[in-house]
Amino acid sequence: MHSEIKTPEIEALLLRLRRRAQRLGATRGDAEDMAQETVLRLFQRMKQKEVEAPAHYAMTILHNLARARWRTAIDLAPLEDDDISTQPVATSRLAIADLQRAIRALPDDQAQVMHMILQGEVSPTEIAAQLDLPLGTVMSRLARARVKLRAHIGLGSDGRVSELL
Repeated sequence: MHSEIKTPEIEALLLRLRRRAQRLGATRGDAEDMAQETVLRLFQRMKQKEVEAPAHYAMTILHNLARARWRTAIDLAPLEDDDISTQPVATSRLAIADLQRAIRALPDDQAQVMHMILQGEVSPTEIAAQLDLPLGTVMSRLARARVKLRAHIGLGSDGRVSELL
């Protein structure tokens, strides 16, 4: 038993498919091609097997076609010899370890606030609520901790490396 779609239904489906394809980023010509390819694949499937909801199945086919086009549209430039090398990570790891030691050396109240900031996307307002402290207290602890950490790693208040290094 095969599903049948009548001509007015096909025209309405093609119109919906074209609109959807354009919303998926296809140009007008590409949207037309994708809609026609979708209907062709839908008919091929309907010859093989009963399709309960042809319009829904057609939308699925269209989305799969769009995904395939997106994958092939990725422009991969060939790597040059200079691009192949990676930056050394040892210096970054040493800097991070040094910063972690500096945070541990902060006074407990400042270190606690810095650890909470470093653990995730936590705002000073949320930290104040979690620690049951006024927002101003959290902000001042955070500011003092940042000043000490900048001094420890050799940054001035303007964010530039100090002349002492």
